[in-house]
Amino acid sequence: MVFDINLIILPLAFGLDMLMGDPRWLPHPIVWMGNAISGCEKIFRSWIKNEFKAGLLFALFLIITTWVIAFFVVKLCFALHYNLGICIQIILLYYCFSARTLDKEATLVGKALETGGIKAGRKQVAMIVGREVDTLDDTGVVSAAVETVAENYVDGFLSPLFFYFLGGVPLALAYKMVNTLDSMVGYKNERYLYFGRAAARIDDAANYIPARLSVIFICLAAALISWHRGKRGFLTALKEGRSHKSPNAGYPEASFAGVLAVKLGGPNYYHGTLVEKPFIGTAFVRPGIDKIAMACDLMLMASFLAMLVFWLGRFMGGVY
Repeated sequence: MVFDINLIILPLAFGLDMLMGDPRWLPHPIVWMGNAISGCEKIFRSWIKNEFKAGLLFALFLIITTWVIAFFVVKLCFALHYNLGICIQIILLYYCFSARTLDKEATLVGKALETGGIKAGRKQVAMIVGREVDTLDDTGVVSAAVETVAENYVDGFLSPLFFYFLGGVPLALAYKMVNTLDSMVGYKNERYLYFGRAAARIDDAANYIPARLSVIFICLAAALISWHRGKRGFLTALKEGRSHKSPNAGYPEASFAGVLAVKLGGPNYYHGTLVEKPFIGTAFVRPGIDKIAMACDLMLMASFLAMLVFWLGRFMGGVY
């Protein structure tokens, strides 16, 4: 019998994320990725005058470099000691997951609203969203938190899991570079309209399958508690998943909207510009503060189910 070491790497990495989240004192590869993006942007802009070509080569260079570094780090650790190779993969994959941190940050938004009012709520939600928060009312703050939990279920957990399943830790880390690039340069403003376009398109392509898979896991998680809620989430995703301006974000958002019976989305300001985003969950009402905790619980259950399904898939093919 040959044992696939991925059978222990995945659950242990997931367990670390559930136990620890992302402690601020712990060095994090995403911070290093952000520093690399900031430094390389200046270099590629100065080397290549065509902004789109510069942005394309810039994104490809960083994504490929991330994969290469991760690949050789794992190889080196295995060369030094077999157990070290396993440990480094557990740690690196743990860094790719952010379900627990998403849960903690969204929960803090709800607590801030309850204890400190709208100003505290705006300040807290500003830490996890890209939209402007100064004009948000209580409902707007809650909606922003729930939408962030829904969208980041894909970016922060399901997509890294998906790419780990396809190509191991190096590919999961390469995806995190893709996602970090999109969050830093994938804007349609004057500075990044052309330079960041390639990064945004690569991120759209990378999340295409995971975003649609998310509907299954979200609705299955809901169905374990209430079949009606799961069915409602699935039907809402089918009906309104394509309504979002993003090719991917609408599917998890519509699933959450249906399960929680809330209306999400709508126009918001981003970097001083009003973006006319459509409402999702149009048959429902705007969310109350209790929906933040419900969204977090749904996200964590969907994360566990996705981990279990992918682990079982690995188990079926990894032990023979």
